[in-house]
Amino acid sequence: MAVEKHKPSTPALTEWEYAPAPEAREIVTLEKRYGLFVGGKFVAPKSKEWQTTISPATEEKLAEVAYAGEADVTGAVVAARSAFENGWSGLAPAERAKYLFRIARLIQERARELAVLESLDGGKPIRESRDVDVPLAAAHFFYYAGWADKLEYAFPNRRSRPLGVAGQIIPWNFPLLMLAWKIAPALAAGNTVVLKPAETTPLTALLFADICRQAELPPGVVNIVTGDGRAGAALVKHPDVDKIAFTGSTGVGKAIQRELAGTDTRLTLELGGKAANIVFDDCALDQAVEGIVNGIYFNQGHVCCAGSRLLVQESIYEQTVAKLKRRLETLRLGDPLDKNTDIGAINSKLQLDRITELVQSGKDEGAEIFQPACRLPEKGYWFAPTVFTNVAQSYRIAQEEIFGPVLSVLTFRTPEEAIEKANNTAYGLSAGVWTEKGSRILWMAERLRAGVVWANTFNRFDPASPFGGYKESGFGREGGRHGLEPYLRFDA
Repeated sequence: MAVEKHKPSTPALTEWEYAPAPEAREIVTLEKRYGLFVGGKFVAPKSKEWQTTISPATEEKLAEVAYAGEADVTGAVVAARSAFENGWSGLAPAERAKYLFRIARLIQERARELAVLESLDGGKPIRESRDVDVPLAAAHFFYYAGWADKLEYAFPNRRSRPLGVAGQIIPWNFPLLMLAWKIAPALAAGNTVVLKPAETTPLTALLFADICRQAELPPGVVNIVTGDGRAGAALVKHPDVDKIAFTGSTGVGKAIQRELAGTDTRLTLELGGKAANIVFDDCALDQAVEGIVNGIYFNQGHVCCAGSRLLVQESIYEQTVAKLKRRLETLRLGDPLDKNTDIGAINSKLQLDRITELVQSGKDEGAEIFQPACRLPEKGYWFAPTVFTNVAQSYRIAQEEIFGPVLSVLTFRTPEEAIEKANNTAYGLSAGVWTEKGSRILWMAERLRAGVVWANTFNRFDPASPFGGYKESGFGREGGRHGLEPYLRFDA
């Protein structure tokens, strides 16, 4: 008797649909209005100016935030100087370490709140805020808390002293993480801080101010002045600031360097980038494709070290591009608070216009564009993940920092040609190399003019590892023992 095969009553699924998995917004309680955090308390701005911060995903108004004027910046610097001279700089290093440990633990305890607020105010997917930004921010405070009472071991045979008041200006792409990169080493070294967050993403910095109060950090040790470029300029020009640390655009970095030329104010700059992600024909290609996607589409490409130029060896060019396009079809764009989202909202209308203009220039110059089928939400600021092929080195999309989810693909034949093309840029922040040969990795890393070179990975960060660039990507390092040195004065 013939065996009859069982026929399923419903056809097999040919594609998967992800049900919405939104993170609860209720974890965050927003004030209607936020003042400046000066001397351990929130105060109204003397400028009497307030602006609204919005969610880039929905254009919803989140809160009113004070915009500091010159008098407000001066008040914050005075508070920081007073705290420095009246206790903080003379505090036993082990006691300073306790405050940093306390802040680190509070960041962990309030991690979910911080992650939701970071995604709400900045537009990045909650997965990234939750799994990258917040844990790394806490890790930086833990790391530098450990160094606070060991400076004589960090810099043997050198006697160190804190500088004084550090003015710190951070960008909008990693608000909480950049805050941690700057405040943690400054406090560990015995300095006090005046921090200005970006005008589009001030809310996690203001929540951090509440963490400082909760940690019972002495008043004036950390001061946070919100506002636009005018507040940043006032901080840079202030005569009683001993150190400026700036992360942001190369143009603004150059202006700051000109302003401080000839003064005694210390300066470190972490500026733009146009990183090359170099793929050799002997690499694990599927792994490389994941690294390419992470390198450029993480945080919507709002990353100074993003691998925005893909250099592929000619023999695997077609195969790599085909796999990359297929992978892009699976990326999910949408609500930043949905745990399934891969690509969130562009941070602002201004940045969206910049991305749109550069993408149009790529099309006008003759590059071939690919964008996966992607329905963009009607409200908010959105841009589909984009790949350009047939790109020449001279095209604007291969030379200028786009700071968005846009990848330019070029080819090379030999390692020497890859080095020539990778270094053919005004920037020098980062690079990636994909190959199975360890000798080739070392050969490439030695010749790449980039501050950070990743091998068979991309966008990996650790508090113990220094980060910074060459050329128009700035100077100075953040992270590791190297990150302490700019905040210290060494006696001869």
